[in-house]
Amino acid sequence: MKQVQPTLLLVDDDTAHRTMLKAHLAGSGYAIIEADDGDVGAHLARELAVDLVLLDLKMKRMDGMEALVEIHQHKPELPVIIITAFSSVENAVAAMKQGAFDYVTKPVDSDALRMTVKRALDFKSLEQENLSLRQRLGETFDLGNLIGSSQPMQELAETLALVAPSDATVLITGESGTGKELVAGAVHHNSRRKDAPFIKVNCAALHENLLESELFGHEKGAFTGAAEQRKGRFELADRGTLFLDEIGDMSPTTQAKILRVLQEGEFERLGGSTTIKVDVRLLAATHKDLEQMVAAGSFRQDLFFRLSVVPLHLPPLRERTMDIPALAEHFLHRYSHKNRKDIRSIQADAMEALLAYQWPGNIRELENAIERAVILCLEEKIALQHLPQQVRQAFAETTERPFAIRPGLTLKDMEKELILSTLRQTGENRTKAAEILGITRQTLQNKLKEYGLT
Repeated sequence: MKQVQPTLLLVDDDTAHRTMLKAHLAGSGYAIIEADDGDVGAHLARELAVDLVLLDLKMKRMDGMEALVEIHQHKPELPVIIITAFSSVENAVAAMKQGAFDYVTKPVDSDALRMTVKRALDFKSLEQENLSLRQRLGETFDLGNLIGSSQPMQELAETLALVAPSDATVLITGESGTGKELVAGAVHHNSRRKDAPFIKVNCAALHENLLESELFGHEKGAFTGAAEQRKGRFELADRGTLFLDEIGDMSPTTQAKILRVLQEGEFERLGGSTTIKVDVRLLAATHKDLEQMVAAGSFRQDLFFRLSVVPLHLPPLRERTMDIPALAEHFLHRYSHKNRKDIRSIQADAMEALLAYQWPGNIRELENAIERAVILCLEEKIALQHLPQQVRQAFAETTERPFAIRPGLTLKDMEKELILSTLRQTGENRTKAAEILGITRQTLQNKLKEYGLT
């Protein structure tokens, strides 16, 4: 079956520049439609079936920003790449805020342009597959160790199923311990790069100079102690995925180098002059507020927009209480097996204590609590006394119990009891109960139907 040729709309009032770009892109297999100003470009984008728009910012009759707004009024899903002079990068960033996919600077590097066009078309294709992927979610997407049936986790799973097959850069945010590395792993292992390397770097764990060497490698003699050439993580991740954890701790110098790799797919090793090309998908994570850091001038705005093509936020565990029983059960089985113990379940009051605690350390703290309990437990069930002191103390100080668990309940029984208790506390207000449980009203309705409670 013959592959459909993508059609690009090239909008630029500089005839020579437009002709040059057309030659580069046509040579890469794209069909090109030309427009000599923003008003013509906006009209053609509305009337014709085009897959992507390349839009110059500075034009005589209608500038690129006006044209962008008009194009997205009629076709909000159409990707637009801005072409701008280097001195107008701030305007290009402003255009990205208005919905542009990305920007390239003049003089345009043909390789960088082709890469940006490919990323934009891949992302458009990804969005078009949205519906079918949602329908196939349960059959095709492996969440790995990401556990939970709460609404935030269901929404995360759906988004990951859409994002993973693409090459889009993903920025994962959330408090420490919420499972950002697990999300990155799920993205990689469900992507087209799953058989290629998945390389992880913690940016907060290394000094600036060491981090640059770790990321980009170094040549022999590049600095004291560099006894031999060493490849960096970008090289090792070629054709695979690189996960940069705690990217908010990266220095401005390193930020600039990361931006270059994202833009052009190339870098030099420390102490070297040879330019190295790589094909790497970048995933980044942070517990910091990068937008606030951009406003304060400690994080580059252009890098922030490059990283957050697809932003994913992981809610804290206190906002997804409904997932605690399943997570606790998962960790119980894991650490019982690891420690060669036959611990079958968690006693009712211990589970109540787990549900009552706020978990400031999130999933990581819950995991540590269950591991500790397994080590201390000599019976078949985890008891309240096996839990950490801060969990027991919070439970003792809680006057309103989340729900009353009776001995012998299964995990499904606990979920049912939690739903019923929450409904009682809200006077059978299903909307409020769903909000407290961290699920949608429709999900609550489905659960009630599943348990024969409607």
